[in-house]
Amino acid sequence: MSHLLHLDASARNTSVSRDLSQAFAEVWRAAHPEGHYTYRDLAADPVPHIGQPWTELCDYVLAHGITDIARYREAVRTPAQQEAWATLAPLLGELTAADVVLIGTPMYNFSIPSALKAWLDQVTFPKMSLAGRRFVVTGARGGAYGPGTPREPFDHQERYLRDFFKGHFGVETSPSSTPS
Repeated sequence: MSHLLHLDASARNTSVSRDLSQAFAEVWRAAHPEGHYTYRDLAADPVPHIGQPWTELCDYVLAHGITDIARYREAVRTPAQQEAWATLAPLLGELTAADVVLIGTPMYNFSIPSALKAWLDQVTFPKMSLAGRRFVVTGARGGAYGPGTPREPFDHQERYLRDFFKGHFGVETSPSSTPS
């Protein structure tokens, strides 16, 4: 059964990126009436930034060659790491349950909002794979940043997300304008 994880990152309650992600989610839900839907507003309910205990979890996963996401819990050994895991586990559970991850995000200062970056940092571990999942980004930005425009070199939003999904999650990306 299909599962859509829908994330919004705009600090504005009404924004183009929220409107676009909502439109995609509505079409997806109509096409998958039996599917599961999870929504998380990263601006209204921000994910905390990672700290030392989170880095210790990553170090353990890397040092012990753990690539199976279901085994990440084995890295928890101290009370501080348990606290980090309590924050991380629900986020990772939402991500791994989804086969489609929808991210509505504006461009802030030529990149992604810190709320989205904090979420990405929390759910990303060394050598993890989310291959088989589809990531859809409904992005918005003020101004023209397309190919051949003077501002094209400053678009670190789209390039960052494409590189991140491929480099960290093993997910290939391609532009698309229709939900499925």
